[in-house]
Amino acid sequence: MAEPLVLALDTSTTVAVGLARGGEVLGTAGVADRRAHVEQLTPLVQRCLADAGLRPADVDQLVVGLGPGPFTGLRVGIVTAQVLASALRRPWRGVCSLDVLARQHFVEHRDADDVGRAFVVATDARRREVYWARYDADGTRVEGPRVSAPGEVPRLPVVGPAADLYPDLLDGVLGPRTLDAGVLAAHGPDLPDAGREPLYLRRPDAAEPTRRKSVLLPRGPR
Repeated sequence: MAEPLVLALDTSTTVAVGLARGGEVLGTAGVADRRAHVEQLTPLVQRCLADAGLRPADVDQLVVGLGPGPFTGLRVGIVTAQVLASALRRPWRGVCSLDVLARQHFVEHRDADDVGRAFVVATDARRREVYWARYDADGTRVEGPRVSAPGEVPRLPVVGPAADLYPDLLDGVLGPRTLDAGVLAAHGPDLPDAGREPLYLRRPDAAEPTRRKSVLLPRGPR
């Protein structure tokens, strides 16, 4: 029996799509614009499948990165995965996007001189904050994910998109700076299950008012 075809989506930072079968990456596609999630994700899925000579019906499983990340971007990726899984009648699972970067780092640098050292994966949370998680040398998450000021991140080697943003506060080292959706597709089924809820870690900027505003004009003196 052929290995299952896995379609992977992640919109925690950029827009990224990957395809893999049995651990072999068949294709990737991505857009670096963090504001183009809605417009770009579905066309990227179609292009990635077409370039590999495959159709949506060939997909056996979907994996989606749950973040942490900004509210709108995460919702686009997760809802798209839900819709595709429902339309194709295929299972889907969510993983922590930081775990994907940790797996990338372990795979790419397991033969490096600093192998055996714990490390941190950090991404940009804006507002002078970062999303981060701490990992053992083999890429197993042992703390997080969390959001905090860069100065509150453990003093360990740091990889990920935020590694170079705060050089005076984070010990950035050689390692991945962008999430590889091919790694997400190839290794996502084996990464820890993060459930199906987006990892916002903080409330969205837009919030419902806690109290109704009065539309009546104040009464003047009689």
